[in-house]
Amino acid sequence: MVRRLVVALLAPVTWTPPEIDPTDWRTALAEDVVDLLATLSEVETAVAVTEADRWLADAVVWPGTTVHEIPRPTVEAVLASCGRTARPSPPASVGRVEARRGYDQVAVVAGDAPDLPGLTIGKLLRPLTTRPMAMAPVTGADAGLLGAAARLPVPEWLPALDLDRVVPAAVRAAVPRPGDLAVTAGWHRLRGPADLARLDPALAGWDATRTLLAGAGILR
Repeated sequence: MVRRLVVALLAPVTWTPPEIDPTDWRTALAEDVVDLLATLSEVETAVAVTEADRWLADAVVWPGTTVHEIPRPTVEAVLASCGRTARPSPPASVGRVEARRGYDQVAVVAGDAPDLPGLTIGKLLRPLTTRPMAMAPVTGADAGLLGAAARLPVPEWLPALDLDRVVPAAVRAAVPRPGDLAVTAGWHRLRGPADLARLDPALAGWDATRTLLAGAGILR
């Protein structure tokens, strides 16, 4: 049976609405993404943070969720951490425990897409049955990815993937054969004022972000 892992990369956010406290904003985004992961089926889920941002993981994860502490908030760091020791969130256990190993596929998604549909994550994983890597672009942006997924072990040709800055065309250029990379359905991230207009109040979920925006008078 194929073991799949979906990891929310809770990296520092690049923008905060001026009416909202930056810590509250980042926490709300992370909470909604983590809550989304909890609804997924047929996959295991986790979050990844740097040591300095462990507080954020502890604030939003569900009990027993695996937290990967990584040296830098990049896709490669997350993929590299999947076979190493990780700490579960309290109160599932006390101290450090050995994380489960043997994942066949790992997807990494950005932590600032609070209204991301679970179906979009499924589309990111689906091509890995026949291809070593897939990526989902950020809609409405020239640079950045919503997420990336890879079969393990990671392909040697995998370039550095900064979810905020990578240009999808540069990833395609690094692929030895065009068929090795699938580009799947994208979604928006909240990285600037224009992105707020992409939020659909009719969509279920993203309650923490919705509440924060409504309280600031930004969303009605």
